[in-house]
Amino acid sequence: MDDVIKLVAKEFVKNEYGVPQEKRTYHEVFCQIHSITRQEFFDAGRNGLNPAFMITTASANYNGESLLEYQGKTYSIYRTFQVPGTDYMELYVERKGGSNGKEDHSGQSSNGNQQDP
Repeated sequence: MDDVIKLVAKEFVKNEYGVPQEKRTYHEVFCQIHSITRQEFFDAGRNGLNPAFMITTASANYNGESLLEYQGKTYSIYRTFQVPGTDYMELYVERKGGSNGKEDHSGQSSNGNQQDP
């Protein structure tokens, strides 16, 4: 394992006014970064995802987190896979963008009108 990522666990705790606030906990783990295969890219794209890369790490490192940070950028974990016969887990990630985690490249605004270039 030659890279380090930060797995991000999220939980919501109430502040002094009773309003839920997001609290993030970071856990550094060793991993290996791999390219996405053409088939994975195609299948994920069909489902509206934009895969960035795949990470392999020890299964004991992963506890159901949905986010990770790598080289200062936040990524969403959209799929996991336990490698049969090993103690390794594959994490498939996409780049987080915008407020809802999806980048809009359609050229349309939220009301369906074409945006100016």
